[in-house]
Amino acid sequence: MIHQTASTGLSSAEAAIRLARDGPNVLPRRIRVPLWRRIVSQLRDPLIVVLLTAAALTIATGDWTDMAVIILVIAVNTTVGVSQEIRADHAISALSDLTAPAARVLREGGQRQIPAAEVVVGDVLVLAEGDIVPADATVVEAAALLVDESSLTGEAVPVGKTASGRGNGAAEDVSVAAGTVVVKGRGRAVVTATGAASTAGRIAAMLTEGPGLTPLQRRLVGIGRLLAGVTVVLCAVVLAVGLVRGLPGELMVVTAISLVVAAVPESLPAVVTLALALGARRMAARNALIRRLSAVETLGSVTVLATDKTGTLTEGRMVVRRVWTPAAEATLTGSGYAPGGSVHVGDRMLRRPDPYGVTDLLTAVVLCNDAGLAPPGATDGDWTALGDPTEAALLTAAAKLGIDRGDVRARFPRCDERPFDSDRKRMTTVHRLPGGGFRLVCKGAPEAVLDASVLAEEPGLSARAADRADQLARDGFRVLAVAQAERPARPDPGEDLEQGLRLLGLVAILDPPRAAAIGTIAACRRAGIRPVLITGDHAGTARAIATELGVIGPGEPVVDCRELREADLTRAGVFARATPGQKLDIVQALREDGKLVAMTGDGVNDGPALRRSDIGVAMGRRGTEVARQAADLVLADDALATVVAAVDEGRRVYANIRRFLVYALSGGAAEIAVMLLGPIFGLALPLLPAQILWINLMTHGLPGVALGGEPAEPGAMDRPPRRPTESILGAGLWQRVLRIAVVLTAVTVGVAVWAHHTGRPWQSMAFFTLGAAQLGVAVGSRSRPRSWANPMLLVAVASALALQLAGLYLPPLRDLLGTRPLTGPDLAIAVALSVLGYAAVRLDRILRPGRPSPPDRLASTGDEVHPERRADVLLPRRQPTCRTPWRRAFRLAARRRPGRQ
Repeated sequence: MIHQTASTGLSSAEAAIRLARDGPNVLPRRIRVPLWRRIVSQLRDPLIVVLLTAAALTIATGDWTDMAVIILVIAVNTTVGVSQEIRADHAISALSDLTAPAARVLREGGQRQIPAAEVVVGDVLVLAEGDIVPADATVVEAAALLVDESSLTGEAVPVGKTASGRGNGAAEDVSVAAGTVVVKGRGRAVVTATGAASTAGRIAAMLTEGPGLTPLQRRLVGIGRLLAGVTVVLCAVVLAVGLVRGLPGELMVVTAISLVVAAVPESLPAVVTLALALGARRMAARNALIRRLSAVETLGSVTVLATDKTGTLTEGRMVVRRVWTPAAEATLTGSGYAPGGSVHVGDRMLRRPDPYGVTDLLTAVVLCNDAGLAPPGATDGDWTALGDPTEAALLTAAAKLGIDRGDVRARFPRCDERPFDSDRKRMTTVHRLPGGGFRLVCKGAPEAVLDASVLAEEPGLSARAADRADQLARDGFRVLAVAQAERPARPDPGEDLEQGLRLLGLVAILDPPRAAAIGTIAACRRAGIRPVLITGDHAGTARAIATELGVIGPGEPVVDCRELREADLTRAGVFARATPGQKLDIVQALREDGKLVAMTGDGVNDGPALRRSDIGVAMGRRGTEVARQAADLVLADDALATVVAAVDEGRRVYANIRRFLVYALSGGAAEIAVMLLGPIFGLALPLLPAQILWINLMTHGLPGVALGGEPAEPGAMDRPPRRPTESILGAGLWQRVLRIAVVLTAVTVGVAVWAHHTGRPWQSMAFFTLGAAQLGVAVGSRSRPRSWANPMLLVAVASALALQLAGLYLPPLRDLLGTRPLTGPDLAIAVALSVLGYAAVRLDRILRPGRPSPPDRLASTGDEVHPERRADVLLPRRQPTCRTPWRRAFRLAARRRPGRQ
């Protein structure tokens, strides 16, 4: 059927029948989610549930100011969440943009240009250089046809295509996929799949499932349940105690509700939102664009960084690094397609002409070449390739030796050629010599050129070249062999050109690692993040890049995904020849193994894995729109180092959320404890409901929100990530809350009892002392207490303290709160004792600085540390061993370790 229609194509009537049967050549779009359903989904978020609960409680107590603030936060969160969700839904739509808007097909024996949506199975596509393939198809005619499939396979080298039925071409050599680009040659192909059945359509089907709740959301669900249970029980106890002592029932009900409001940190969602927003803004300044706010915090929990190779760890541009001739081997410097760089043999920089034959070889690859180089433009500061990237790399290598492409081609004009095809695996051109005669130049795969039927060389030289070609290939290079011969007369059209040639040498090409990639991988390991390379490229290339960058150590295995086993999914460090479905399986297996995975990618093939991972990271410059829309984080500079910077920001956000929880929960616990212990010491009702709400408003308002803007502690990236399953109150946080709450309670109850027995306004002193001591906790919670970092917190604390004083001395507020003014000595005593709140936090940080990680394991990931990297990962986190907390505090203070003041 294929070859019967290849010459004439379909008839218009048959094409219309197939279009009606199979539908248009577009990707299926999901049913649009109604706006109201998106809003309801956002309101079910754990953060919003906490806010709604707090809003209901404030309405019950008549606290309209708090209610207005909480409703505003709900509206902002919901608006941002809905807008981000709508943008994320464009991921599948973006796949349609890869399909050519128009396509050339054969219909009834003639060429027609039709919309790509009207292409049907059986259509004959007419392909030429620069065309985007509109559908999956089988090649039936090919002339030097090269297709860039990097967006689908991750391979940087274009793939040669041959006609079906010719030679022994593999399935991938005779087929083209929708969304790929023809970079050279021409051909015809019969369409085999369109729309949802095409390669792009199958990838789109993998994009339907998201990653689920983020670690922060899961943790907030847990803390919400815990707070709800504990708060209800304790407030019920307070209510019961008051009723037993004969206090009015209405007063005690209002008091209990006020305590619920105080105990529930209703500022938490505002703090989280501010911290995430500030984190997103700081990441944007560092070229990391956040598409989903919750991803900011999730980055701080990452335990595995799964990355592709081309364009992420490497430059995404082919570069000649080695040139081998029978006389010597030369090394080339420089990067990209820019002609800057030099050629060296040993310590000697080569000049033209050279005694090693390097000039002859590089002149030959300029002649046997169809590519070009474009200098930097007004908007792009890089040289770019025109045509096959491999051939462009050969032109760049020649330019480094001072060989001018235009001059060489003018002196040796081409008069005949045999284009490259996948069967012969070589290309030959014929050039006229200035003094008469003709030169034949042949380049191609080593096994195709180093053949006795092609070369007229001694077997020993061919064997030596073949051995060197094998070594270079194992080192990750793509190797080309080059040969030439001179003939007195122009060869006849049917003559076999590729025989009796003289070997010039070998050219080794690779996509070089990015200069900053080694440091980035090392930084990941220091931070306890395990790097994993997942690529569609060859195993040898993947091994060479991964070993050079430190992803794996020498001798560690590389998994070829064509032989992938279930046991390899979570253990291996490098996966080669991975398909889009296998990338998805690897990411899912890592997540099911308890890892929190960040996945980087830039191609269509990376879209499903980006969507399924905990954090999808796309390249902003060279990435496809599909990858960008499926990701949570877009790197504007395409630099992997930006991911490390984003992880640092994520850890800062999470640390600030925990910092706020210590502050808010210790204050709320102290308020409940004061209400419980007060009657025991003869204080019938230590605080009035209005006073509780006022303290809550002053402390949980601006000071609490300002804590979300604290800078990161020094050394945050020298510690391992937290366990994904760890509670937000874990790692000793709830114990810290209790210790600080005990100090706040003791100070407040002590002041109240003393004032009560000495005839002072004890309730007003307790009111001021408790509020001021909590503000002292806020100041003591700063990450850098002896600096002017985050001045907003100092302003917020000063403002809250002024309002606390206003509650004692302004008549309208005194009437509202039921307070009495304090004398100068009484106020001084309350202020002095309130400083104990600050002292409690600072002393607690000294006495309980945290535990070091286990010496031979990454505490958060459970992965064994490679022996060669154990020092990089573990040494920065080791702490001195001390027998008592006091000796530990003394030694830590003496060393003045940053982040442990």
